[in-house]
Amino acid sequence: MSAAAPLRQSIRAEGTGWFPRGIHPPEEKLHSRYRPVMSLPAPAEVRLPLSQHAGAPASLIVKSGEEVAQGQCIAEAVGMVSAPLHAPFDAKVGRPVKITLPNGRRVDAISLTRKPEGADPGPRLWQELCSDAKSFATCLEMPADIILDMIRSAGLVGMGGAAFPTAVKLSPPKDKPIQCLLVNGCECEPYLTADDRLMREAPAAVLAGAVLAAKVLNAGRIDIGVEDNKPEAIKALRSWRPDWPGRMRVRGLPAKYPMGGEKQLIRAVYDKVIPTGGLPMHVGVAVINVSTAAAIAHAVRFRRPLTHRVVSVTGPGVTQPNNLWVPIGTGSDQLIEFCKGLTPSVGRVLSGGPMMGMALSELTVPVTKGSGGIVALRAEETKRPEETACVRCGRCVDACPLHLTPARLGQAVRHRRWDLAARENLMACMECGCCAYQCPAGIPLVQLMRTGKTELRKRVTRAGAA
Repeated sequence: MSAAAPLRQSIRAEGTGWFPRGIHPPEEKLHSRYRPVMSLPAPAEVRLPLSQHAGAPASLIVKSGEEVAQGQCIAEAVGMVSAPLHAPFDAKVGRPVKITLPNGRRVDAISLTRKPEGADPGPRLWQELCSDAKSFATCLEMPADIILDMIRSAGLVGMGGAAFPTAVKLSPPKDKPIQCLLVNGCECEPYLTADDRLMREAPAAVLAGAVLAAKVLNAGRIDIGVEDNKPEAIKALRSWRPDWPGRMRVRGLPAKYPMGGEKQLIRAVYDKVIPTGGLPMHVGVAVINVSTAAAIAHAVRFRRPLTHRVVSVTGPGVTQPNNLWVPIGTGSDQLIEFCKGLTPSVGRVLSGGPMMGMALSELTVPVTKGSGGIVALRAEETKRPEETACVRCGRCVDACPLHLTPARLGQAVRHRRWDLAARENLMACMECGCCAYQCPAGIPLVQLMRTGKTELRKRVTRAGAA
């Protein structure tokens, strides 16, 4: 019997954690789940994209040749939905450059060359994040408005992948009061273990960040949802739980993909259904990732902006999988090199997991605030099945956690029936990949969804400009 078996049995006995549909892909967590977080030595250079968050790109406030200190703001937020950027170490500002993100977008970036005489702040920052509950308790009495200002100025964004500015998420409209804060520790993507290790090694920061976020939201209840394939993380969080005020519960949930989706997690924890096109705030809930919660505590307690994060470098195509504490802007190739490089059998390297991640066109793509993992797969694991005709088997419909009809949406996109795609709620698709995973015909449904959503956005923009 595995270490997680007793926990899973108790969770199933409680009858908690259910949401309809979804799938159970192989978890593949063993590659890196038992690898403690290591601080990657600060690289000689980082390239920071000005657009690594939802909303408007940040605007540079430094010039080429200027020297900046660790934690100094180098690009300020533009408008309400944006986030500033900060230097991860003492550096000299280089020239603006263009880089390609994993999703194919070409964006502006700024290069920073590390000052050779400057200290590497990584180990100190990680040590701060791993502080005990007593250390973080000193900041819990701060006023909510001050906490929110510190979150905004620290450049915090959702670190689970969406990268939505955290200060905006914690500022819902007055007519949408938040009763519950839900902290997402599910990390349901196969292979990825960055959140798991963070919860195990820095549980006090996660809990403190949850308390601070709930205070800003004036939420009376805090729930932390963690899948039951992470028993050590659940145990670590529960061991610190008595030290925190308010109504807080660490909820073990059955491992099921995509449990980490906001709508699925809310359904599993609160049995509330968010309607199509709705948001968590419409049912009185706000959702943040555990990495975001820890970053909130780090920002408020130690006055640290978001300059580093934990990244899993994992998969059968990596020689020595690891979980790394990494300066944002570091090239993916430098993380892979630290992990002893790629194996001869590697076929593809992904930014993110195999279900929702993007294949890297070049290994120099930098780590961003929303980067949780780099996964290297063997060539035989990345072979695309030969596509055949749709047989209307309905497996994609049975798997879709949002109750969409993926086969019909795919056909609408292929035939450029944008009116049909819109009526069938294409924009509601979360691109989780459940449909493509289940499709016996090998139809690239996720790619079709992404193509269709891009076209619908363009049509809306053109209509607005007309």
